[in-house]
Amino acid sequence: MIKPIEKIFPPTELRKKLAKAQEQGQKVVFTNGCFDILHEGHVTYLYEARQAGDLLVMGVNSDASIGRLKGPKRPINPLDERMLILASLYFVDYVASFEEDTPLELITTLQPDLLVKGGDWDIDSIVGREIVEGRGGKVFNLPLVAGKATTGVIERIVERYVN
Repeated sequence: MIKPIEKIFPPTELRKKLAKAQEQGQKVVFTNGCFDILHEGHVTYLYEARQAGDLLVMGVNSDASIGRLKGPKRPINPLDERMLILASLYFVDYVASFEEDTPLELITTLQPDLLVKGGDWDIDSIVGREIVEGRGGKVFNLPLVAGKATTGVIERIVERYVN
């Protein structure tokens, strides 16, 4: 059995693994996000994303990136913990992080066949769409699980334990 830590790679090393898989006809699915507090919506979304191809690759925002995107109180959980938790899911094949505010550089490096985001993203605004479609790949979104969001989890915690 593969250990979760064995699924986490730097982007250039991961590209080599993905290139071999693609040469063998495997379809690489890529998605990304903060995954600050893993919840039912994330797990459902990631499982469905994995069903679209043979390998699911996760791009995870760095702590600094999340701070710039979501504010100084985020992330709740540090990058190494978030990556390990994601790598622990049996349907996640590989995990890599990125420092930028968008995963464009990571997508350019990894060259996935399929690019997936949640239903709150319009197809035309999905970062990396041009790269994936430009090499014949497909970009799509998956429906969100109603009422399941990290912000909601944080609000419930504050309401129950702080107020």
